[in-house]
Parts: sequence; C-alpha cells; structure tokens
Amino acid sequence: MSQTTIVVGAGLMGTGIAHAFAISGHRVVLVDSDMAAAEKAQAQIAKIVGDGVRLGKLDEAKGRAALDSLSLASALDGRLAEAGLLIETATEKLEIKQAILSQADDLLPAHAVIGTNTSALSISELAAATRRAPQVIGMHFFNPVHKMKLVELIRGVDTSAATVEQSRAWASEIGKTSILVNEAPGFTTSRMSALAGNEAMYMLSEGVASAEDIDTSLRMAFNHPMGPLELGDLTGWDTRLKVLQYLHTTLGEKFRPCPLIIKMVKSGRHGRKVGRGVYEYAADGQKIAGSGLKVHA
Repeated sequence: MSQTTIVVGAGLMGTGIAHAFAISGHRVVLVDSDMAAAEKAQAQIAKIVGDGVRLGKLDEAKGRAALDSLSLASALDGRLAEAGLLIETATEKLEIKQAILSQADDLLPAHAVIGTNTSALSISELAAATRRAPQVIGMHFFNPVHKMKLVELIRGVDTSAATVEQSRAWASEIGKTSILVNEAPGFTTSRMSALAGNEAMYMLSEGVASAEDIDTSLRMAFNHPMGPLELGDLTGWDTRLKVLQYLHTTLGEKFRPCPLIIKMVKSGRHGRKVGRGVYEYAADGQKIAGSGLKVHA
C-alpha cells in the first residue's frame, strides 16, 4: 500500500511538492482553506503530468495513477491518521506555521514526520509548537519543484538522526538531491539568494544598469539559469522581503532590504504570480520583452 503524504498549502510550492510525491507513488492530500486555490493547483499538476506524457518523459499509466492518487481537502482532517509525512508550505509567518504544525501534531500518528518548507525561519522554534520536535525538519524545495533538483534539509536543535535519514530517503525517492544544513538564519540557499537579489535591486535603484542587463550579467557571466531580478519575480518580492527582514534582524546590516523592494511590495508588484514585478508578464506567464522596471530619480 502506498504511503499517504499531506501537503498543506496550494500555492506554487505546495503544488510542486504535491506533484513530486504523487508522481513517485504516494497518496497525496493537498490541503488549503481556499478550495479554488486547491482546484487550481490540481489543474496545474494535471498539466505538468500531461506535458510529461506528451513529451515522452512520463509513462501515461504512471501519470494517470499519480492524478488518481491526489485528493483535496479544505482543512486538516482524519486522513492525517494515515500519513507518514506532512509538509507545510504556508506563508513565511512564524505564527501561521506554528498554528498549522500544532494542529497537525494532534492528528498525525506518533511515527509521522513533519516537514516545513520555510526558506528562512527557525526549525527549532517551529518544532516547539509540537510535541514531536525530534520528528520536525526543514524541507526546503525550490521553484519550480518539478524542474529543480535540490532539497535543503535543515536540522533543528532536536531533530533526530532517524528523521534526517528518513527525509534523505524521501528526497531520493522523488528524484531530488538533498543537502544537510545545521539550522542558521537563511540556511545556505536563502542567505546567498537574498543577498544577491537585494544587491541587484540596489544596483537597479542606483541606475547602475537596466534590469535586463543586470539579469543578463549573471546568466552569461556565471551561467545562472536566470538573473537575480527574474528569480525575485519568480519567488515573489513579498516573500523575498519577509526573508530579508528576518535576515536583517538576525544577521545584521548587510541584509537591510533595498527600499525599492519595499516600494514594489507596497504597490502590489509582487512578481510573476500577479503579472507584475520587476518585469511584466502575459496571461500565460511569459515575460514581456522590454518590460523591465524603469527607476526614476
């Protein structure tokens, strides 16, 4: 019998994580209080599966089985009693994540592991909201999950060796490479990415170069798949701002958010998910050529 995995949150990350586990043979319950968001995620997973079948990268029967194994829920429910793993992907707010983990702790079986997809918050502080701190671990996936091969595993102060090994096994099972990080603000990837994106925004605001040229410099000189401003649009500047604010508080002045990021978030330019960030995007999500933000003195 396949294992049940619970994914909480039907945003970009939750959608990708649910797809990864479903395609690997897990029964997946995708939970979101907004059922419209959950249904949108289900449709996106069906599209990813369909594209894989069409391109010959996925067996049709396996794709069909993955879609059949996926179910939706509007709240944590009795299906958690069958789960071996729960991964939450809620917004980067400590109190929201703690509330989800505390509720899940009451419903999950004693052996189940809780993973959090936080990109910066303290695993130990999140684990303290449960009675199973040794079974809580950071499982930081990257967007888009079906293409990005890394999972950053973050060990809290109480995370057990058994939880680490089981999490490594799950990562391998869904085709990901895992790295192990001892808990620190921003871990490895968020810390480096936030710093690069913040500096790119300072350069844009100072008129050092255009958005397009700043992104081209990292893609062409350092072989990055996308530039720091393109990546910020993909991640969401609202999320990036929360991470920078946390890193600024914990690690100091070098992470002070660029004022342009704050202005963009206040104006609703959150990135690709809303069609406007540093760049503007068409309805199909494609970047509109020449749309890079022009900064006026």
